[in-house]
Amino acid sequence: MDFIERDTETIAKDLLGLKIIYIDPESGTRFSGFIVETEAYLGTIDRASHSYNGRRTPRVESLYRKGGTIYAHVMHTHLLINFVAQDEDVPHGILIRGIEPDEGVEEMSLNRNKTGYDITNGPGKLTKAMNIKQSLDGTPINAGPFYIDEENRRYPKEIVADARIGIPNKGEWTDKPLRFTVKGNPYVSRRPKRDMIDAKDTWK
Repeated sequence: MDFIERDTETIAKDLLGLKIIYIDPESGTRFSGFIVETEAYLGTIDRASHSYNGRRTPRVESLYRKGGTIYAHVMHTHLLINFVAQDEDVPHGILIRGIEPDEGVEEMSLNRNKTGYDITNGPGKLTKAMNIKQSLDGTPINAGPFYIDEENRRYPKEIVADARIGIPNKGEWTDKPLRFTVKGNPYVSRRPKRDMIDAKDTWK
């Protein structure tokens, strides 16, 4: 997966359908799922980005690393996972907002104490379901317990671009269409039931 030679929005769309895998070091459980929702954050010019205006603190340092690094941060007590895009010192990131579970579904349900779409239809939900820890922050994808399976990916029938979630009062950046979803997939966060279709029918 190329996280450097393409623009961040293209990468965010191309992530849809990729299979992420996490081997829980504590239990050895293999968790996996197909990405159905991403959000792009465009670095120092993006008022919604943690690196807006060149902000660089220990908390966001991973964003400044080479594309393909994991940026894990806590927001409102929830751990969120981002993939760094672009080259070193160009702090773009892509938030993974939702996955369609594949392996370890029973354990995910126990970890979340939920069933159905609510297991992983949100960025904090999926990290809890997969028992992902903040210790992944700053580590390269595919160099530890978290990696991407590109061979067994799926391809969305249709991708929808719209405004990101939870970005108020950021001027033009509030409404920029930087959130990308698999149309109709029920594991997309905050998707109304009327807009859901059977998950299998959302892939080619």
